[in-house]
Amino acid sequence: MTQLQKEKVGWKFIGDQGDFSIDKPNESSYLYFPLANEAGMLSAISPILHGDIKSSQYTFLTPPVSLDELHNSKASRNFWVYIAGKGPWSAAGNSVTQKANLFVNELEQVTLDAGFLWHKVVRVNPSLGIKSEIISFVPIESDKVELMKITITNTSSDSIRITPTAAIPLYGRSADEIRDHRHVTSLLHRMYTLSNGIELQPALTFDERGHRINHVSYSVLAREGEEEAPVGFFPILEEYIGEGGSLDWPESIVKNLSAPTGSGTELEGYESMGAIRFRDAVILPGQSKCYTIAMVISNERINEAYYLQKYVSTSKFDLLFQRNIQFWQNKINAVAFQSGNHDYDVWMKWVTLQPILRRIYGNSFLPSHDYGRGGRGWRDLWQDCLALLITEPADVRHLLFNNFAGVRIDGSNATIIGTKSGEFVADRNNIPRVWMDHGTWPFLTTLFYINQSGDLPFLLQEQCYFKDKYIKRSKDIDLSWKPEEGNQLKTAEGQVYQGSILEHLLLQNLVPFFNVGEHNNIKLEGADWNDGLDLASDRGESVAFTAFYASNLVEISKLLLSLKEKLGLDQIELAEEMNVLLDSIFHSIDYDSIIEKLALLDRYYETCPISVSGKKVSLSIEAVAQDLAKKAGWIFEHIRKNEWIQNSAGYAWFNGYYNNDGIRVEGDHPAGVRITLTGQVFAIMGGSATDEQVRMVASAVDKYLKDPQIGYRLNSRFGTIQQNLGRAFGFAYGHKENGAMFSHMSVMYANALYKRGFVKEGHEVLSSIYKLSTDFERSRIYPGIPEYINEKGRGMYPYLTGSASWLLLTMVTEVFGVKGKLGDLQLEPKLLIHQFDDNHQASMVTLFADKTLKIVYKNAAHLDYKQYKIGKVTLNNQEVLYENLQASCIIKRQILTSLPDQTTHTIEVFLQK
Repeated sequence: MTQLQKEKVGWKFIGDQGDFSIDKPNESSYLYFPLANEAGMLSAISPILHGDIKSSQYTFLTPPVSLDELHNSKASRNFWVYIAGKGPWSAAGNSVTQKANLFVNELEQVTLDAGFLWHKVVRVNPSLGIKSEIISFVPIESDKVELMKITITNTSSDSIRITPTAAIPLYGRSADEIRDHRHVTSLLHRMYTLSNGIELQPALTFDERGHRINHVSYSVLAREGEEEAPVGFFPILEEYIGEGGSLDWPESIVKNLSAPTGSGTELEGYESMGAIRFRDAVILPGQSKCYTIAMVISNERINEAYYLQKYVSTSKFDLLFQRNIQFWQNKINAVAFQSGNHDYDVWMKWVTLQPILRRIYGNSFLPSHDYGRGGRGWRDLWQDCLALLITEPADVRHLLFNNFAGVRIDGSNATIIGTKSGEFVADRNNIPRVWMDHGTWPFLTTLFYINQSGDLPFLLQEQCYFKDKYIKRSKDIDLSWKPEEGNQLKTAEGQVYQGSILEHLLLQNLVPFFNVGEHNNIKLEGADWNDGLDLASDRGESVAFTAFYASNLVEISKLLLSLKEKLGLDQIELAEEMNVLLDSIFHSIDYDSIIEKLALLDRYYETCPISVSGKKVSLSIEAVAQDLAKKAGWIFEHIRKNEWIQNSAGYAWFNGYYNNDGIRVEGDHPAGVRITLTGQVFAIMGGSATDEQVRMVASAVDKYLKDPQIGYRLNSRFGTIQQNLGRAFGFAYGHKENGAMFSHMSVMYANALYKRGFVKEGHEVLSSIYKLSTDFERSRIYPGIPEYINEKGRGMYPYLTGSASWLLLTMVTEVFGVKGKLGDLQLEPKLLIHQFDDNHQASMVTLFADKTLKIVYKNAAHLDYKQYKIGKVTLNNQEVLYENLQASCIIKRQILTSLPDQTTHTIEVFLQK
């Protein structure tokens, strides 16, 4: 993308594997970094080692922190050295004196280096003649462990004598107790000093789940060098900090008090502290001492010998550290880009990591994401799978299949995905809410999967349906349903009912077609993609997602014909209750009539209020495909005719919404022009907009939403709180869902523009996001794409955002044009001239057909997009058989599957005029 200035404030990449370095990271208040593994250890760490360590909402090893607590709270990881004749010094920078001198005297030099997924902070204090290096990571092993190695070096010309103390606050309970019953739950604490550490195992859990016997244990183990055990412990917080003391100025450290407790002691009833004292050490000039700390969450009392042998020594740390680096690099390098902008290519590695982090963390457990209690929502899973189909395709099929079990027979779905595969629950707040966009995402992801894999039989595989007390899209309650009946839809005879994946997809997209408001657009219900539009459930309508449903109907129609062509099927089996939804086959209604649509929907609801018959009917594939195409065509015409706005200044765009008063949201208004980006994206992406309308929309977006300071805003300034539309407008303008640069929708806007051939416009959107995200002086985030950019240009909610999946998808399938077509490989580059490197090449590595492919576009004639077309294509330096479509080419899947495994295969595409 567009080059940034070479000399910039903030982080800089080191090499091409994603490692970066930043000076003075401690002078940015909200920085944090994720450390995690597949076993469920979930950590966050700041430049001064703040953050928290946990494995779930109920099992925090250290006190939970939100964003502001990164600098307001004192409860953080720490490592102290008391220097004889000079006093206490925090190797983490977490002492009163170090904080007091931050803006007064630059007494210390601090540098942070980080990579996938490791974190290193080096702190040098010239006046004390001491240097610390602290490396942190979570091993990829099957245990819930965070490791930290501290190296203390004498940088002076004289020997120094130090007393080292590791200090990790032990919280050991649910995040709910950070305020509620904080003291009472400390009375449940049972602490044990071990030979090499401190263990906390509360006697009971004391939270919303009830008062139950607790088995989970929280421990801090530590050694000097290879096997040198500590000399004592401070297991009780109040004794460690002393009367009047604090975690950043504890009496035991400041006065260099002896550790009061040896190994083999049991204590109870106090806030716990993982403070571990090592023997005094004399360090000669230029020499160092190393200490290894393991923070462990275990399901029972800790097996100390096991963890010590596996993790707690300098050599074990170094071995696991290198293994960790290699593991994450291999995972990230499943996709790699090489273009005319090296920094952008490396930055994309961090974007590639983000969907993996979402799979691990869900939407919670990082300091910005303090609103969650674990898990992901329905929409999140499907969109994250878009990226996982690129980076980890082998793991996705079963995820897709299992999650179709969350679909209800009324076309809605369970709103919370459980921790186990295929586990669903209704909204945990017991609020019967339906997001009207939820039906769109499963097909989008499934279509991508089928195009990537060619797995058309997946559509015919049968899956159950979700059942709870809510029926008719949560407008009614099934009073006969009881939780003990389980969450699977049954037939009238009490048997679990299963329908094909195709049946699930049809229900999700057919039911909304009839669920319309007074302007004949699909009802907004509880909200759509924008959760902040949550106050228009009675009369609100989402034109934006009506357009999305239309594009789905078109694509399902095409996919049905592919089933006929590829698998030789003439008919499909569907639940007999669905006949009414396929009205053009049996008894057509007038789609212009809102009354007829709603009456038909009621007839469908009445056929399956609490169960289904279990009987299926065979329908002609062609007839069903025609029915869907007819519905989609009606929506396209309806939106073009009724929702196209031209304002007094001559700009034109699509109205995206109607509010709870039944009034059109967008257009000219006394308070100023009102326009939403969401209202434009899906009309463009799905084909509701003509090419001329796309041009006019892009012009209107540039006029009313593009801001050089924060990018493409989600909406213009509406001026007042919108109690008839949504809570989002209560947020300050330029923040979150009220006019911020919301990365997710901005990336989808770019994707839509690319899809429609408006490549320069799409590229401008992506460039804007990149420049905003990497402008550290304003964004103050590490590499990656944030959820949004606020009014000041600060990146907010980094790491856990669906925008990363969409950016990766857009780069692979649109910019580089590497995508599947019913299992075959299609190459359709949309690269601009400056995106080729000095050798006039642009390349990417990706997984396709279970092979690692390197796609190289050669642009010897230095042509721009629309000037070039596909010329020769080679595979491993041999010409390959392909279908040439001028702007793209298709290579049959069989050619790729016949290639050997365990190697990278190179496809070179020669572009010509």
